[in-house]
Amino acid sequence: MALAHPRVYVYIQLPGSFDWVPCASLVVREPGANLFEGTFTYGQRYLKRSGVVALDPFHLPLQEAPHRVTRLKGIPGAVRDASPDAWGRRVIQAKLHRPDADIGETEYLLHGPDDAAGNLRFGLTRDPAPHPRKINRTHQLQALIDASQKLDQDGTLPWELLESLEPGTRMGGARPKVSIEDEQRIWLAKFPEESDRHNWQRIEYATLELARAAGLDVCRARIERVGTQDVLMLERFDREWNPDRRACARRGFVSGLTVLDAEDGITGRERWSYPLLADELRRWSRDPQADRRELFRRMVFNAMVTNTDDHPRNHALLAAGSGWRLSPAYDLVPQAQMSLERRDLALTVGRFGRAASLYNLLSQTTPFGLSQEAAQAEIDRMLDVVRGWRDRYRSHGVDQRGLDMLERAILPPSFFAMEAPQAIEP
Repeated sequence: MALAHPRVYVYIQLPGSFDWVPCASLVVREPGANLFEGTFTYGQRYLKRSGVVALDPFHLPLQEAPHRVTRLKGIPGAVRDASPDAWGRRVIQAKLHRPDADIGETEYLLHGPDDAAGNLRFGLTRDPAPHPRKINRTHQLQALIDASQKLDQDGTLPWELLESLEPGTRMGGARPKVSIEDEQRIWLAKFPEESDRHNWQRIEYATLELARAAGLDVCRARIERVGTQDVLMLERFDREWNPDRRACARRGFVSGLTVLDAEDGITGRERWSYPLLADELRRWSRDPQADRRELFRRMVFNAMVTNTDDHPRNHALLAAGSGWRLSPAYDLVPQAQMSLERRDLALTVGRFGRAASLYNLLSQTTPFGLSQEAAQAEIDRMLDVVRGWRDRYRSHGVDQRGLDMLERAILPPSFFAMEAPQAIEP
């Protein structure tokens, strides 16, 4: 059994500040097999400071009493959102020379990247280390690509390469990636894998640009050519450049999984739902009307392109002043499928479960603040753009082989179904 460290300290960069301050401690115990109990406690000094913020205003409100956590292996959702993703865990396993089963969740926090998602860091002492280490630059991209592919091949790396290959943040999926500083911005660089049959960097870039043209709020992206390979560069929307300090301030970040107060995997799927997430936006968002409409567009777009990796961690909110707003869209990748009869998204769409079809998209529009007519108008407007996807992908460098594959993903016949089948699983 992986043993959790007895105490982890949580540090935060408060709004309007570049200083790190201790805000809380976390202890995770394992009282039995596959049972976890976390105790999250805000520090007394933190509670007495001016301008402090809750990591999660609804599940971790500011209070002296400890918060008890049993979900997500005892890690509060807002804390877990700053933990490394699947790729980052592989990097940490290589660094520690230990398998996943022997590494506790708090160890992943402690060995995670200094430049984690949001405005949190972690350590073993009450006060944070003075400075995080420097971020990689674009001139290091080739070495970082080589390092990621070496790790992908045999799971090992020389120590000097491991020191450069930071664990990835939660933004951007499970593919190899690192943070890069360039053009006075922080970017997430997503690398090719040797096993790739398609140029997924160009495909994801083209999908983001298609979504932008269809009216979605999408993260800024570009392709960086490195030798004969492409790297997808995604601007970190949880960072904000400050010209006076010539540095990036950090913004609070919580995933849709945290907002929904749900579990990962099969056990938490009863709360994996677009309508439920829209309902939560009514209390979380500073502009719930705009954010709920935006969430509807993203649900529709995911259905149009068969992005079935739209799980709750691929939706997020950013701290905005005294409240929160839906983050720009990210990690939009079509998934080619053979079935023509039905496509399912990861989240519940409407009254007919996860079915990615018009009859389901239009079955429950009220949670998004839309009438049936307004929802249909949004879909029609988006269709006018998405129907031209082939020319757009071709203009962004997607080759014919990639286009042929995407024919099985984008606007499948099942999307246009207006009537639900007689028997349909929820």
